Amino acid sequence: MKKFTLLLSLLCLFTSLQAQNLSEIEEKLLAEVEKNYEETVALLEEVTNINSGSLNLEGVEAVSKVFEREFQKIGFETEWYKLPAEVKRSGHFIATRKGNKGKKIFIIGHLDTVFEKDMPFSPFTYINDSTATGQGVNDMKGGDVMAFASLKALHDLGLLEDRTITVYFTGDEESSGDEEISRRDFIARAKEHDVALAFETTQSFGITTVARRGSSGWTLKTSGKQSHSSGVFRESVGYGAIYEAARILTEFREELAGEQYLTFNPGQIIGGSDISYNSESGKGEAMGKTNIVAREALVTGDLRFLGEEQKEIAREKMKKIVAKNLNQTDAEIIFEDGLPSMIPTEGNYALAEQLNQLSQDMGLGPVEPGDPGSRGAGDISFVANYLDCLDGLGASGKGAHAPGETINMNEYPALIKRSTLFLYRLTR
Repeated sequence: MKKFTLLLSLLCLFTSLQAQNLSEIEEKLLAEVEKNYEETVALLEEVTNINSGSLNLEGVEAVSKVFEREFQKIGFETEWYKLPAEVKRSGHFIATRKGNKGKKIFIIGHLDTVFEKDMPFSPFTYINDSTATGQGVNDMKGGDVMAFASLKALHDLGLLEDRTITVYFTGDEESSGDEEISRRDFIARAKEHDVALAFETTQSFGITTVARRGSSGWTLKTSGKQSHSSGVFRESVGYGAIYEAARILTEFREELAGEQYLTFNPGQIIGGSDISYNSESGKGEAMGKTNIVAREALVTGDLRFLGEEQKEIAREKMKKIVAKNLNQTDAEIIFEDGLPSMIPTEGNYALAEQLNQLSQDMGLGPVEPGDPGSRGAGDISFVANYLDCLDGLGASGKGAHAPGETINMNEYPALIKRSTLFLYRLTR
């Protein structure tokens, strides 16, 4: 109770900061968020305490059951979209309301976290009066609960009647299986709406996300002539697979590094006389000796970009570098598509300006669009070509994807209030 009393004090502080540019209904919505806040925090704790690593299929579905229970209470129809077994992922939670008034809103979240069952478990715990920790509490269970809390406040005041809203919480955002299969329904449903809003972690209280870079993967394989190391560099022996891989990576860096919005990271390298690699687990083994010129090498990495054109130009440059083989070596690079980009558009910037105006009307200060290159890929990128989009509407905190991930409970109430009024204004 002591923690909750402190949270209520913080809520009152934010209430006192409200400006005079809010309507009577908007003031009532803020009061409704405050009234529900104890239940909101309890829901956040409940879902955070369920391990839902992307590969924990039962855990992901267990989190969806909690949201199913809550969304049904506020008049949404719910559905569990189970993915085919071959995708090796759980499924997606969907909640819908349909109507004929206002903009049709598509709300995006995800149920899974990066913390799998075999990792040390971290439950929802207060570190101090304004900070809590827990697995996925920030990325992005805090955002999922925010979306629900905002919709609950709107429902409680009868403001969702005759409105079209779809809530789509995917179950494999952090580690997706076959995206063509797992995002097919997601994309199809999104196309039926006017605006997509993603409740991923906010960059900061005064920044919103109008763009996200895309991501894709690449695998570099090199080969050489296995020989005694005393002959390395000779015409008849050549340089070996490891030197060829090193050459290619160096030229990637020299020719491509520094281009705005483009990054390419070799995350793993294996080399020797014989190697093996499991692409599912990411584990590899190499056998070799210091007196043997390496016969095989393998490098895996990612490529991040803003827009398909930048991706394709970078790939072509990489292919040309790979083709310039050292003596007695060979190499090939294989590209794998991943998440597309969310390109900044006029519609996205217009949504950001609406959020900025609202934030100032509430006395919470301005909100600016973030740097288009500052964020990696997310689910919203799959639908960014079809709708006006805004991301980064979720919770604030630090250390996402790492032990000790935190959520800023000081800012959480104000962020919920702002998202509630944002949804209210959009649906009018």
